[in-house]
Amino acid sequence: MADKDGLKVAKDYHLDKAFANMGSFHVKGADSLDWGMKKHLSRIFNPKTGKTVMFAFDHGYFMGSTAGLERLDLVIPPLMPYVDVLMATRGALRSCVPANNDRGIALRVTSGSSMLNDDLSHEVVAVDIEDAIRMNADCMAVQTFIGADGQLSSIDNLSKVINAGFRYSIPTLGVVAVGKEMERTDRFFKLATRILAEMGCQIVKTYYCDNFEEVVAACPVPLVIAGGKKLPEKEALTLAYQVIKGGAAGVDMGRNIFQSTHPVEMAQAVRKIVHEGLTDKEAFDFFEDASHK
Repeated sequence: MADKDGLKVAKDYHLDKAFANMGSFHVKGADSLDWGMKKHLSRIFNPKTGKTVMFAFDHGYFMGSTAGLERLDLVIPPLMPYVDVLMATRGALRSCVPANNDRGIALRVTSGSSMLNDDLSHEVVAVDIEDAIRMNADCMAVQTFIGADGQLSSIDNLSKVINAGFRYSIPTLGVVAVGKEMERTDRFFKLATRILAEMGCQIVKTYYCDNFEEVVAACPVPLVIAGGKKLPEKEALTLAYQVIKGGAAGVDMGRNIFQSTHPVEMAQAVRKIVHEGLTDKEAFDFFEDASHK
């Protein structure tokens, strides 16, 4: 067992240097992966920009009918042209998303307690690899609790999914869960994102924090940043701009799109920041103009 005594605090993040092992592939840390993995990652991360707009609407797996997602069959299709990846459960995808779409698929494969139970940290792998293959998933999303009571079982879930993913060339998206007792600090996110990457995740979804550039530099795979709770549109676009400027490979906006007063226009505005390089002010001006037409 490694001796924790005497360990130095990490500080040499070399923020002025780009990731060294890019090779010819556009996804961070993926140059040595096999063809099948790279094909899936190219459906998640735009080959021209190396970035992604992910749209999560998997909230129903523990929250039930969520405000803004009461009718998935009506809400999701109009948004699809403006996002790169749909993050959802297999039930929502099969029942409410047309199969003739060309969006990437991030399939939620873990599940646990409902919102009626305060402890969500004890999840299980609920979708086997065969169904992920049948769904033509481009990655499998695993909720991972670092520092919570359910950490051991959570990492066990993650390792099983990663191992299955390597057998069939399907990437794993490790989702850093932040519960009530977990600190939202750069120290925590450096720890959690690095653990998930070193376990073998090809993508890590996490949250924005202070010293975010250091979190990005210390993680050898792409970071996609969750939008979190619903914010006013201007603030949500500022968040998207800050994370892309800070080195994130994409954003995953769920509630900040589907609970917006104008979801389609909000998705378009986020896309303009991620793929077209607009500032938050320019994107908000676009949102305002588009919303009033």
